[in-house]
Amino acid sequence: MKMLKHFLTVTRHRLKVCKYCFKAGLIWQGLTHDLSKYSPSEFFAGARFYQGNMSPQVKERVVLGYSSAWLHHKGRNKHHFEYWRDVDKSGKNAPVKMPAKYLGEMICDRVAACRIYLKKDYTCRSALEYFERRTDVGYMHEETAADLRYFLSLMAEKGEAVAFRELKAYIKEQRKTEKAEYRTKIKRYKSEK
Repeated sequence: MKMLKHFLTVTRHRLKVCKYCFKAGLIWQGLTHDLSKYSPSEFFAGARFYQGNMSPQVKERVVLGYSSAWLHHKGRNKHHFEYWRDVDKSGKNAPVKMPAKYLGEMICDRVAACRIYLKKDYTCRSALEYFERRTDVGYMHEETAADLRYFLSLMAEKGEAVAFRELKAYIKEQRKTEKAEYRTKIKRYKSEK
């Protein structure tokens, strides 16, 4: 029974994220969001630790001291800020700014997760309140954290329709900027050879 409930929860979550991603102009990401949750290493752990009101990864972490499902998940899904860490110029492990399309998917993911787990208690402030309760902001790139806070605050103040409309425009503009910056850096690298 837990297996079926977990499957239904994951699927409902994916469908909500898909809907939000479509609103943000992220069609491919909406269609492919969290497919790794159906893989054996994530799915069976999720079913075993299924709670219904929170991520099973939380319970797995309490029971085992770590979540194998989360370790698998975060390494395969670029919409998690934990994916975006690398070694900086000084050799230290450091956060990297998330590209706009993954930031957008992360926002969609957080809103959908709040809707799924909070059910009738969900409000447009829920994702912002969850973000502000977390202590992981220090592990996120400061610009990513600022952008995330901005869009979640916009949603809390003006609603989903306004927030997703502005997010879509932001992603479109940022992707142009990111591509131009990438080309400039590659051109500079080639000229230095």
